[in-house]
Amino acid sequence: MNSIDLFQNPLRRWGKHKDGKQRPTVLVKELQERDRRRMVKHFLELESSDRLLRFGTMLPDERVEKYVNSIDFSRDMVFGVYNRLFKLVAVGHLAFAPRDESKSAVTEKERVAEFGVSVSKSARGMGVGSKLFERAAIHCRNSDVDTLYMHCLSSNKTMMHIAKKAGMEIHRDYGEADAYLKLTPANPASVLQEALDEQFATLDYTLKANKRFATKWLGRLTGRK
Repeated sequence: MNSIDLFQNPLRRWGKHKDGKQRPTVLVKELQERDRRRMVKHFLELESSDRLLRFGTMLPDERVEKYVNSIDFSRDMVFGVYNRLFKLVAVGHLAFAPRDESKSAVTEKERVAEFGVSVSKSARGMGVGSKLFERAAIHCRNSDVDTLYMHCLSSNKTMMHIAKKAGMEIHRDYGEADAYLKLTPANPASVLQEALDEQFATLDYTLKANKRFATKWLGRLTGRK
């Protein structure tokens, strides 16, 4: 199966990138409690090297499950990308925390945010990680948070690329890297953009979920496993 086909559905807008190749529009949806099981599956299916890059250490399966089950959806924001088979192939966790007084020179806001992202091997090379970051950044703006942090291993080339592309200030120390981005205040355009992004992603999610349900139902009807 062609990697681009993973995201194919009637809602997609197609266009050519600088390399002349077509790329699908990646729709990023806010995840909820109901997506927790798929989040666990996504993280557990990451290759060992990818799990190390995502968490900064090789978390065993039980620690990964504990991490997912401890996410507070009422406090943090979690974003995801589903492929056309209704499989969660990317997760971005935007965690909010009180401002660290030692970093008071960076922001005067009461809260800051830290972003972590993982993308399945099948969904790479299509800008999925960057789209997740963009969605996280615009949500921060609209939530009156002006400083977005990322912490990762310096060897995480994908995260370093996302950070540099976004214009983040990067600090490296003992094999790890901290990066932060100062965000502009919200405006009517940013609020409208986030609302439209979520609306299209929700419609996309619903279509895929219904298609998945119909496929399973027809499978049972015809005796297929």
